[in-house]
Amino acid sequence: MKTFQLSPRPRRRGKVLGIALVVVLAIGLGTYGFFGEELGMRESAVQPVRGQLARRGDLKITVVEGGNLSAANSTDLASEIEGRTTILYLIEEGVIVEEGDLLVELDVSALMDRQVQQEINVQSARAAFVKAEQNYEIQKSTNESNIARALREHEFAIVDLEKYLDGDWPQQLQGAAESITLAQEELKRAEDDLEWSEKLAAKGFLEATQLERDRLAATGARIRLDQATRAKQLLERYEYPRQKKEFEANVEEKQRELERQELEAAAKLVDFEANLASAKAKRTLEEDEFDELLEQIEKAKIRAPVAGMVVYAVENSGRGRDDPMAEGTEVRERQKIITIPSSEGMVAEVSLHESVLEKVKTGMSCALSVDAVPDRRFAGRVKFKAILPDKNSWWANPDLRVYRTEITVLDSDPRLRPGMTCSVEILVDTLRDVVHVPVQSVFLDGHDTVCFVASDRDKGRNGVEKRVVEVGQNDGKWVHIVSGIEAGEEVLLSQPEGFSLEAAQLQEDEVMDDAPGDGPAPGGDPAGRGAAAAPRGESGSLGGEKPARGARRGGRPADSAKAKTDATTPAQN
Repeated sequence: MKTFQLSPRPRRRGKVLGIALVVVLAIGLGTYGFFGEELGMRESAVQPVRGQLARRGDLKITVVEGGNLSAANSTDLASEIEGRTTILYLIEEGVIVEEGDLLVELDVSALMDRQVQQEINVQSARAAFVKAEQNYEIQKSTNESNIARALREHEFAIVDLEKYLDGDWPQQLQGAAESITLAQEELKRAEDDLEWSEKLAAKGFLEATQLERDRLAATGARIRLDQATRAKQLLERYEYPRQKKEFEANVEEKQRELERQELEAAAKLVDFEANLASAKAKRTLEEDEFDELLEQIEKAKIRAPVAGMVVYAVENSGRGRDDPMAEGTEVRERQKIITIPSSEGMVAEVSLHESVLEKVKTGMSCALSVDAVPDRRFAGRVKFKAILPDKNSWWANPDLRVYRTEITVLDSDPRLRPGMTCSVEILVDTLRDVVHVPVQSVFLDGHDTVCFVASDRDKGRNGVEKRVVEVGQNDGKWVHIVSGIEAGEEVLLSQPEGFSLEAAQLQEDEVMDDAPGDGPAPGGDPAGRGAAAAPRGESGSLGGEKPARGARRGGRPADSAKAKTDATTPAQN
């Protein structure tokens, strides 16, 4: 026989021996009790029973997990104070409260100090906004005045141009023409006087001085006519175009001045509008922060939104459950403090190991046993199964992967309370009329799954035959035998003397001693999480000699045999 020395584990040896002793006693006492009917069917000539009889009948495949009850619908009350704060007052747990009752009061002394400073900030922001608003109105009025003045000057320039073209210039032109006419009349009169004076002087009736005076008068009139003619020519050729262009240029300049005033007004107004918007936004921000502080201070007193029983929230950090709430406890924002469960229904929260995850489907029927209500079993149904593993469990065991699952409790009972521990048995499958044997009677022998079958003396060794079997699913206590054993045959629950088992894997290390498969598997599956190819937990060592470390765990050495089993029995998964 091959044996492998395991490293001593003093802290668990007592537990292992205790479990082994209890199982041995239970098997010994139950052999003729629970299976007495099968034993009575055997012929008296056969030697005394040394194990259990293979049975034929229906086998229910179940997954058993432990969990806790919680309310199906509950009202959670959490801290809404930003950052961290301290609980000053906390109502006693278990008290029945009415809607509006004070449950929690949080410390907001720092917020009240901020409230005073924030009120000053609000007043300053409001004053700055009023000043910016007034400056904006002043600039707006100034812009309107400047634009109005520029528009007025532009209109005056247009009027001046029209006045010159339609009034001054025609008048000047008419005056020049009239001056020429008067000069012509004066010249004609002077020439007539000169002609008459010359006739009189020729007859001796006029003095020479008078004649000379008339001659000078005619010459002056002729000069004035020439001057009036030249003045009209200068007016038409030079003065009129110059004056017209000057008035037109003034109109254009006033138009540009008007446009400049409009642009400058818009530019200045943009600055003041920006200042006004900034002041308004700052005022709004300060007022919102002040209102938020007031709201935060009001939220320091948490009152019951509904009537019900007070239950303290206990947060699971993944490294162990934290202490429950109490006065003086520091809480962070959004951290739950109190839960008020509803009396409408209950759910059981359990964690499924990854090895049985695919077995459990939403909607499967369940049976629940509540420790506080031992006289009744409750019906349930799988409501929810998480897709990803619960990361909080990694702190306790990095190799453990469990998935959060919720079970709806279909029955009601006033004795049920949130937080009560319970055991959930999920019905996975029912195998009809199959041969099944106890999980303690199945062993690994290399890559084969074997059972030790009691036989006549002429068969096997000492009346025991090591027989290769094909196994199917298991319910943690019984294993479905697909082939190799018939109903009524006797199988041994331990490895008999004179037989050896070949270990499937020898390269195991001490990590296996801390694997989640050690001891009874979650859900009451000592056969090792759905792989009934080998006994799991401590059951493999009940026959006397300890198997190798991997075989004792019923885990990794059975991988190849389990693969073989899974290939032939798909229903196992």
